[in-house]
Amino acid sequence: MITHDLLVAPGLCHGFFARDGGVSEGLFASLNCGFGSGDDADRVAENRARAAAQLGVAAERLVTCYQIHSAEAVAVGTPWPRETAPRADGMVTSTPGIALGVLAADCAPVLLADAKAGVIGACHAGWRGALAGIVESTVDGMQRQGARLECIVAVVGPSIGKFSYEVGPEFPAPFIAADPTDADLFKPAPRAEHFLFDLAGYILRRLGRLGVGAAAATGGDTAAEERQFFSYRRACLRGERDYGRLISAIALAP
Repeated sequence: MITHDLLVAPGLCHGFFARDGGVSEGLFASLNCGFGSGDDADRVAENRARAAAQLGVAAERLVTCYQIHSAEAVAVGTPWPRETAPRADGMVTSTPGIALGVLAADCAPVLLADAKAGVIGACHAGWRGALAGIVESTVDGMQRQGARLECIVAVVGPSIGKFSYEVGPEFPAPFIAADPTDADLFKPAPRAEHFLFDLAGYILRRLGRLGVGAAAATGGDTAAEERQFFSYRRACLRGERDYGRLISAIALAP
């Protein structure tokens, strides 16, 4: 479990979980927390229970959404059954004892908190969601629950690194159209007319433009660091049939 000093505060617990410490096997070894994978559901449930225990909450109080690469963020008052999870990519709560979890395997998990106000957030930020505004939607939801913008801290967890994330020639256009200063987040790739994209850097830049109190990234390249992380990109390059999902979560102590 990876933590960051920005999110260390009384009454707050968080973790960006790596792939070790679970019960899954094969492609999913070992802490695969994604029910959407082809892994055995009982093993996924046990893995999620282990993650929840490290956060100090009951397994049924670790909630995740049906993630759709959107800018939709929802408020969480009570945990929901997995079968009725909302279609969204961000969550906020001011309720102690609920862990907000996001799943990723190259996309960026972002955990946020205003510890003084007792409000937390979490979002799943792939390029689509980040460009659409998932970070902004999550921060807005936190403010609706009493968080103050200048008191919010945010940490971007392990994601595909800027030296691993090759994108096509059409990719930079919508980002640069939205803000021309983001052109420097795209560097030439070894393949002609392709680019390397800094996803974590892009999310940090959007957090900075919002004016949150502080933002940082844990580092870690999910595509390149196989021992620690699952990766959709790596699985695709190898022609593997499936891949595990990492979980990152944050909770207010009950």
